Amino acid sequence: MNPSADAIEELIDVAGGISEPPRIRLLGDESTLKGVMSDFILASNAADLIDEETLELRALADGSENSLLISPNEVVALINVGDTVAGLTTDDEEFVSLAYDSYTTTWEEAETFNLRTPPLSRVRSTLAEDIGEPVEADFTGVLDSLQTARGDGDGLDEVTISLLIAAKNEVLLYDISKWGEDVGIASKATFSRTKTRLEDMGLIDTEKVPIDVGRPRLRLKFGDERLREANTDQLASVAQNLLN
Repeated sequence: MNPSADAIEELIDVAGGISEPPRIRLLGDESTLKGVMSDFILASNAADLIDEETLELRALADGSENSLLISPNEVVALINVGDTVAGLTTDDEEFVSLAYDSYTTTWEEAETFNLRTPPLSRVRSTLAEDIGEPVEADFTGVLDSLQTARGDGDGLDEVTISLLIAAKNEVLLYDISKWGEDVGIASKATFSRTKTRLEDMGLIDTEKVPIDVGRPRLRLKFGDERLREANTDQLASVAQNLLN
């Protein structure tokens, strides 16, 4: 109930690392949920939990409720101190019963939070199938080297990462953007705009590839020697330095 952004991040991280996690109903402030889910890494892992029916997200009408963890057996008040989240617990049967019933009603009246990010497992599997396993391995390697992947237009969001990995493997823009649109990462237009920005900044380059009918397609390549020389786990930091 109404966890902080740090608590949501910790919950997703912990739940994703458990082989048989409990079912979780997360009722949070809508603006907080949107902020957390702007990070592709967190959002795609949350989407996996939703896909597995482990996690369900709903949005509070306002964020004035207490931050609580509620089960049929206990109620935990969540407290943030710096970067740490701790809890104060009560197992008083009467209080727990009242709280559980009250917040169950609140849950039932709340709207489902619409998470548009695709599950990470689906992103990886379709990337391997549609574009190639080496590309998927590079994509995963870059994500593993990052703490966040936010779509704020300045850092390495999921579209930028996809295009950089495509350039590393000299994939056609058409192929990577079609995959990205099909899997739900972003539209072809977004891929095209981001490609233009990266090209203007010198990170990637393109070469025309003739096809039988229609306009030539564009093969993505790195435009900067530092990117060509970088290992996969260094690619994100090199790209971020070039973007700043």
